[in-house]
Amino acid sequence: MPEGLRLDVPRVEDGAAIWRLARDSRTLDLNSSYSYLLWCRDFAATSVVARDGAGEPVGFITGYIRPQRPRILVVWQVAVDQGQRGRGLAAAMLDGLTARVAGELGITGIETTITPDNTASNRLFTSYARRHGAPVRREVLFDDVLFPEDGHEPEVLYRIGPLPSAATAAAGR
Repeated sequence: MPEGLRLDVPRVEDGAAIWRLARDSRTLDLNSSYSYLLWCRDFAATSVVARDGAGEPVGFITGYIRPQRPRILVVWQVAVDQGQRGRGLAAAMLDGLTARVAGELGITGIETTITPDNTASNRLFTSYARRHGAPVRREVLFDDVLFPEDGHEPEVLYRIGPLPSAATAAAGR
């Protein structure tokens, strides 16, 4: 974890800051500010926020558990404040979140989707799988023809797992 930062469970009060981080990333699909408030209320147990020394959010990961696959954490969005990039914060958040959710909810794998041009996310999730000794499988989940005419690239599904047990993950930290 980068010095001076800490991981925490998001609170509703973080919704506006998380929305701003998503907006300022200039790479994420920006959802409504209302949706970020809902994430902080309804999906806090499967999400994480990184806070600076003043307690302000400087990064976040939103996630949820798919009802059809209750042992899988779906990572929805990852964002890091411009001033915090390059310090390993995204990897620290992903490691911390998955260790917590594995221990509390018993997840055994993660899924996320990444567009082909998103090099940073590809690196983040590929290195996560390597660090944790977990296989990663990729397949197109949503082809570009399924999106409205907005030039959206295909979304490639990354399936990572099985993950090591929560005890193994905690020992590796």
